[in-house]
Amino acid sequence: MKILHILPSTNPELGGTVEAVRQSGAWLCAAGHTVDVLSLDDPGEAHVAEFSLPVHAIGPSAGHYRYNSRLVPWLRANAQRYDAVIVNGLWQYHSFGAWRALRRSRVPYFVFTHGMLDPWFKRTYPLKHLKKWLYWPWSEYRLLRDASAVLFTSEEERLLSRDSFWLYRAKEHIVPCGTASPPAQGESLRDAFFARHPTLRGKRLMLFLSRVHPKKGCDLLIEAFARRAQEHPDWQLVVAGPESGNLGERLRARASELGLSERITWTGMLEGDDKWAAFYASDVFVLPSHQENFGIVIAEALACQLPVLITNKVNIWREVLENQAGFVSDDTVDGVEHSLDRWLRLKLGDKERMKVCAQSLYESHFTVKAMAHGLIDAVERFA
Repeated sequence: MKILHILPSTNPELGGTVEAVRQSGAWLCAAGHTVDVLSLDDPGEAHVAEFSLPVHAIGPSAGHYRYNSRLVPWLRANAQRYDAVIVNGLWQYHSFGAWRALRRSRVPYFVFTHGMLDPWFKRTYPLKHLKKWLYWPWSEYRLLRDASAVLFTSEEERLLSRDSFWLYRAKEHIVPCGTASPPAQGESLRDAFFARHPTLRGKRLMLFLSRVHPKKGCDLLIEAFARRAQEHPDWQLVVAGPESGNLGERLRARASELGLSERITWTGMLEGDDKWAAFYASDVFVLPSHQENFGIVIAEALACQLPVLITNKVNIWREVLENQAGFVSDDTVDGVEHSLDRWLRLKLGDKERMKVCAQSLYESHFTVKAMAHGLIDAVERFA
């Protein structure tokens, strides 16, 4: 089968959507399928050449919306080479342009919303939502209405998506998200991490690995950690990820006010073996998001036998709770503190059992094989 993914960009700093395309595409290629990517990137950007799948970069594109007049002609000329087209994400020109090019085409197209219809955005950014509502009937509503299927990664996401706009019609289908197995050489990667960060050796690490972005709740984690840090001097918080605007600077200033400057290590974005090394070196993973469609980093943590402390705004929180792979809280400082306290007070044997449950949850629900199979099944079912 030949599949074309459409992305606004292949930049890995954009997070889970790009990683999901990369990992599922790699698995499908290894299984004998062909997977290409169409992006609105400038072809000269470094991340285009570094992407592991063939990329047709037709940029540069204009502004945040990434308008590109070459998108529609390219799709009309090339879409028939593929068995299916997958539109990843909403609210930029790649989605509306795909609808313009493919609405009358015989080539089936699918839309992976990747959490972008979550009503959290409506409540948190009401003015932005109003702008989207004015745009919705003429663009994304039609995109979803005419798609062969609209894909969600969980039942929670599917149900939440119905509450964003009252004008909504879609042929809904769930395709589980997942991630590739981590490298097997966990001990050597752990040693490499401590070699790069020698001041962390001998510490017990609490890892936040994601974009440092307002919706990720890193501010909640710092405030909650401050309440427990003094009574647990052997614990160190590691914050790993690209920073959004000046948020990192503001969080570091707040950490200094709380007396945590020496208790928090900021690594910046980690990729490849550096990322896996951070997982293997840590004791627990924390992602206190206000909104999280899936969170590939959560699946990666589970795959490394890391229990996860998340909020009930992460759409896979039920699976984590039911499989005893971590703790779930409200997305408040008190909620996050409660999860930290529960973890810190666990006996060693209970922590070890939770690690086993974490890996078991990954293997039963969140492998990249399950995600790739789900995508092929959806194409065969609805095309």
